[in-house]
Amino acid sequence: MTGVLPIGLANSTKVIGNVIHSVKEYVMVIQLHGDAREPDVKRVVEYFKGDIYQKPPLRSSVKRSIRVRRIYEIELLEIRDRFILVRVLSDPGTYMRKLAHDIGLMLGTGAHMRELRRTRTGPYREDETLVRLQDVSEALALWRSSGDERYIRRIILPVETSIAHLPKIMILDTAVDAIAHGANLAVPGIARLTSNVERNKTAAILTLKGELVALGTALYNAEEIAGMKKGIVVRTRRVVMPTGIYPPAWRKGQPG
Repeated sequence: MTGVLPIGLANSTKVIGNVIHSVKEYVMVIQLHGDAREPDVKRVVEYFKGDIYQKPPLRSSVKRSIRVRRIYEIELLEIRDRFILVRVLSDPGTYMRKLAHDIGLMLGTGAHMRELRRTRTGPYREDETLVRLQDVSEALALWRSSGDERYIRRIILPVETSIAHLPKIMILDTAVDAIAHGANLAVPGIARLTSNVERNKTAAILTLKGELVALGTALYNAEEIAGMKKGIVVRTRRVVMPTGIYPPAWRKGQPG
């Protein structure tokens, strides 16, 4: 398999899991084991859109139990002889080689995955952010030899790009250091929030300047939070910003 593989550096490794476990897009070449009519292939491919049941293949690193995964988009791009090219947007943990096998079963021809390329992981897309290791090596060498940061800044993206797909809560400057110390977020510390904050789901906590402070689990949805005047609304889970960046405005034992 080739394609997009996000890599976290330094403190950003704390949030890389939220990228890895987000939606993924693939382009896959499937080789059929027999002849099939194009209308039949289209019909079968479209059948797999939505929730599907999968049992991981024998060669996998997880327990082989049946689980549900969602395929948000599936598109037949091209068919040539016994080879079909398919684009898939799916939940993380969806096995593409199992999907290829199941498509072959439904067609009655049998099939296997011939090639696979990951074109998107969460907010990172192949046509926007993909770089080669050689690009990294050359940009690093230029920075070390001449101090020129232009190229390495194109390759190493700010950690804030990793949470572009997440709901966001902006907090007051007076609450930042408390959250950086691991405090949970209370209503008085909130400046504003996006409407897609959901109960029991991950939300990104940012400063008013858009700097990532931490990730947390929302205890209420956005509408409920907007109607509250006090109380803890986000349980802080992963702190990214170091302490001391913003001046403390809290006493020991106080929530943020």
